[in-house]
Amino acid sequence: MSRIIPDLSKLEPLDGNNYKRWSQKLLIFFEQLEIDYVLFKDPPKTAIPTNVETTPPVTAVVKSNEEEIKKFEKDNKTARCHLLNHMTNTLFDLFMVHKSAKVIWKSLESKYGSDDAGKKNYVVGKWLELLCKMVSL
Repeated sequence: MSRIIPDLSKLEPLDGNNYKRWSQKLLIFFEQLEIDYVLFKDPPKTAIPTNVETTPPVTAVVKSNEEEIKKFEKDNKTARCHLLNHMTNTLFDLFMVHKSAKVIWKSLESKYGSDDAGKKNYVVGKWLELLCKMVSL
């Protein structure tokens, strides 16, 4: 079954003032690709057999774990690339050193999540509305 993937070519790059909309659009995109988990979960740990004699079930668990690690690394790389490619050059330069999409996502959320331009515009609009009422009195 094919899925319709949104076109991100028209997504405005993150500049710090458009975080809320930018993050929601990218999160929807990551959910459709089924890679959004890398933004919230830690990478799987490598399974180390505790017994010197490896039994077939342990080998199967290690192999399964290796596949899980490879999938996580691939999905992390995809998410990281999309995050970085949809930022302004200034932000790109700051965040390109991070290899984890989760670290980038959390850093952006802590820096811009509570201070959104939409909130600023609302507050400024209300302030101007109040000033106009005061002047007209």
